[in-house]
Amino acid sequence: MRRGRPPAGLCAACRHRRWITSDRGSAFLLCRLSRRDPRFRRYPTLPVLSCDGFEAEEETR
Repeated sequence: MRRGRPPAGLCAACRHRRWITSDRGSAFLLCRLSRRDPRFRRYPTLPVLSCDGFEAEEETR
């Protein structure tokens, strides 16, 4: 079984996401919007295909 980051859908490009990696190497995606808005799950089921809170992450160059 391959460990690492699962396909995240919209979350992969969202500025509100944060990847959490456990000591055992499992990866989880934390939605930081969940801290202030109960409509958003702390750890959404992936892949996320639609989300009212999606905001594209700004590219850094």
